[in-house]
Amino acid sequence: MDLSSVNSALRRVPSWLIYICGLAPAVWLFWQGLTGGLGVEPIKALEHRYGELALQFFIATLAVTPARRFLGLNLMKHRRALGLICFAYVVCHLLVWLLLDVQIPSQILADIAKRPYITVGMAAFLLLVPLAVTSNNVSIRRLGPKWRRLHQLSYPAALLAALHFVLLAKGFQIEPLLYLAAILLLLLLRVRIPTLRRV
Repeated sequence: MDLSSVNSALRRVPSWLIYICGLAPAVWLFWQGLTGGLGVEPIKALEHRYGELALQFFIATLAVTPARRFLGLNLMKHRRALGLICFAYVVCHLLVWLLLDVQIPSQILADIAKRPYITVGMAAFLLLVPLAVTSNNVSIRRLGPKWRRLHQLSYPAALLAALHFVLLAKGFQIEPLLYLAAILLLLLLRVRIPTLRRV
């Protein structure tokens, strides 16, 4: 099967199928937490897994443009779905922390102010909110060229999200650094190097 056939097949995949497949693990993980399938600390495990899935979908979203540019693989039709699934997992991650882990409003505010990894994570979340709200055709039409500039907030948000994971890790752990490296690489691949013109 050549690349054009692959791209044609990808374009025929309905967006609703991407949403169902992407969000199914959220439901499964929550059920596992209720039934004791996530170990002795199910809330911490659920919180961590949702955050990890958010990063994975963030990486998948950022990879769409480089995949098209360097590999010829066209996933542009599904980039919005990947981005919104990423945001859904960020919200799940945040809600587990707010409602099941900390629960005390004063403690939540204190943690945001005093713990760097939480401060960084909250900053990433706040950057993602306007992106999720404007990820629709109406906003694209109304904002025009400003829409593309607004959605460049995804780049610092991705870096902050990866840094949140690095700061959260206790001691030296390779996994958070791999996520950070993957995001840095994908952002570098988006940089267009100007070619020198011959005089």
